[in-house]
Amino acid sequence: MRNLLRLCPLLLALVLLFGAEPAFAGKRVALVLANSAYQHAPTLTNPVNDGSVMAKTLKDAGFDTVDYRHDLSALDTRRVLRDFADATRDADIAVVYYAGHGIEVEGSNYLIPVDARLERDTDVYDEALSLDRVLVAVEPAKLLRLVILDACRDNPFGKTMKRTVASRGIGRGLAKVEPTSPNTLIAYSAKAGFTAQDGDGANSPFTVALSKHLTTPGLDVRRAFGFVRDDVLKSTGNKQEPFVYGSLGGDDVPLVPVKVAAAAAAAPVANPQADIRRDYELALQVGNRAAWDAFLAQHPDGFYSSLAKLQLEKIGAEQAHAAAIEKAKQAEAERDRLAALGAQKDAQAKAAADAKAAEQAQLAAQKAKEQAQQQAAAAEQQRVNLAATAPAAAPASTASPAGTNVASLTPATAPADLSRSVQTELGRVGCFSGQADGNWNNSSQRSLSQFNRYAGTKLDVKVASTDALDAVKSKPSRVCPLVCEHGFKADGDKCSKIVCRDGYAINNDNECEKQRAVKPATAKPTTAKRDDGDERPARQGRQSGGAAAAAAGGYGAAAAAGAGRASGGGGRIFCNDLLCRPVRPGCRLVYRGGGGPHVDANAEVCN
Repeated sequence: MRNLLRLCPLLLALVLLFGAEPAFAGKRVALVLANSAYQHAPTLTNPVNDGSVMAKTLKDAGFDTVDYRHDLSALDTRRVLRDFADATRDADIAVVYYAGHGIEVEGSNYLIPVDARLERDTDVYDEALSLDRVLVAVEPAKLLRLVILDACRDNPFGKTMKRTVASRGIGRGLAKVEPTSPNTLIAYSAKAGFTAQDGDGANSPFTVALSKHLTTPGLDVRRAFGFVRDDVLKSTGNKQEPFVYGSLGGDDVPLVPVKVAAAAAAAPVANPQADIRRDYELALQVGNRAAWDAFLAQHPDGFYSSLAKLQLEKIGAEQAHAAAIEKAKQAEAERDRLAALGAQKDAQAKAAADAKAAEQAQLAAQKAKEQAQQQAAAAEQQRVNLAATAPAAAPASTASPAGTNVASLTPATAPADLSRSVQTELGRVGCFSGQADGNWNNSSQRSLSQFNRYAGTKLDVKVASTDALDAVKSKPSRVCPLVCEHGFKADGDKCSKIVCRDGYAINNDNECEKQRAVKPATAKPTTAKRDDGDERPARQGRQSGGAAAAAAGGYGAAAAAGAGRASGGGGRIFCNDLLCRPVRPGCRLVYRGGGGPHVDANAEVCN
C-alpha cells in the first residue's frame, strides 16, 4: 500500500501528460496540390512556391502525413485523390490545399489540371475536377474536413472557351458553396465572385497569412481564418477578402493542439482568471448594456473589466449616433415644413440653423462611434491573441504585455485609410472615377449618394464609415451604370472615343454617318433694280390691280403673274384683260385704280 502511494504522483503526471490533450489530437493527414506549368495557358509563378510553403508548414505542425504534388494531369490528380481518400479513413483531421487555376460553370466549381484545354464550356466535365470530388476525398475524416482553395485567380480559359449553350454561365472567380457534410469547412482565397492576387513576392498574400496563423497551437481554425482575412485585407488594400464556407460545433477545433507539460504537483493550480474570462465571453455573446453592467458589477477591476468598459463605450456611442440621426431627421423635417408653409424668415432661419447643428452633431457622433468600435475591436483582438498563446491565462492588470493600456489602443484603421478603402470599392462598382486618396470630399460624397440610389441603400454620405465599406464590398459587380458623353462609347468598364473612317462623321445619334459633299458657292443672278420715282405708282398699280382682279374672278391675278414672268429682269409691262405686253418706248404707266373685267387698273400714257 505504501509503495502504491509513492507511485501516485508519477501516475498523475503520466495521466496529465498523455491524457490531457483533447480528443481531436488524433491522426492528421494533408494533401497539397499546386499547378503552375499549364500546357495550354500562361504559366503561373506562385502556386508551386505556395504549395512548398504549405507542405512545410503542415509538416512542421506535426501532421502524420503530408503528401505534396505539383503540376499533375487530370488522370494523375484523380489517382492522388483516390489514394488520399484511403489515408483519411482512420484520420481525425483531413486537409486539402490547392493552388492553381479554378473555374465556375453553372454554379459549380472545378479545379483545372495542367493538361486541360477547355476549348468548350462542356470540356470542364471531362478535363477538370469538380470540387465535389475533392470533398469526397476528405469525407471519411471524423472531426474536421478542411479544403483550402487558392484558386480564385483571373482565369484565362473562361475568356477563350466556346459556349455550346448561350445561357450557360461562366462566373468570375469561384461560386459560393454550402457544404452538406457536417464539420466541413471550405476556405477561398477571395470571396465568391471575386478574384485573388498573386502578390509581388514569391508567395500569394493568402498563403503567407495561412502559414502564419493556421497552425498556431490551440488556436481554433475559425479564428485562424479570421486572422488570415485581416492580414490579406491589410496587405491588398482591402481589395481581396478571404472567405470560409461551412460550420463547426461549439468546441474549439485547432489544427495543432496545445502541448501540455507534465505536472509536478499532485493537483493542478486553479487559475483565478479562468472564471472571469468565461463570464466575459458570455457577456460578449449577449452583447447588450445589461450584460456588461452585470459583468462589471461582479468584476469591477482588472484586465477584463477594462475590456468590458470599452464594450460599454462602444454601445453608448452607437446609441448616441442613432439618437443624433433621428434628431437630424426631425430638424430637417421641421425646416422643410416651415419653408413649405411660408413662415417668417427668422423662424425659417432658426430652423435651418437647428438642422445644420443637428447635422454636425450627427457627424461628430458618427466619428465617435467609429472610434469606439475600432478601440473595442483592437482590444478584443489583443485578448484573442493572448488567449491563443495561453488560453487559460490573462493578465491581471489593465496593461497589455507590451505595457500599453487597453483603453488607449490606437484604432485599427485610420479615418484616411477607411476613406481610401471606401473610394476604392466605389470605383470597383463603377460609382467613383476619381483617385482613391483618402480625402472624403464632395466628389466622394456624390459617389456614395449615387451608390445609394442604384443599390437601394441609405448610407450616410457625409463620412466614410465601416457600414459603407461593408455594403459596397458586398456587391460583386458594377452597380452604377456606365454613362459616356457624346462622341464616346462603352468599352467594357470604360468609355472610349468613337473614331470614324475618312468621309464619315459622328451624328446626333452617336453613330458614324457619311458626310455630304459641300457644293461650291455660285454667283447669284442680278436682281431687279429698285424702282423709284415714277415707277413706284406703276408697281403699286400692278399690286392693287392683281388684288382687285383676284377678287373679281382671278384672271387678273393670272395676268399679273404673267406680267411678272414677262418682265424678266424688271422691265415695265402693260396688261389688260386680253394680254400683257411691254410698255412702248417713251410711254409710262399711270395707276387709275379699280380693275376687273374690261377695266384696266393702269393706263399707258405716251408723251
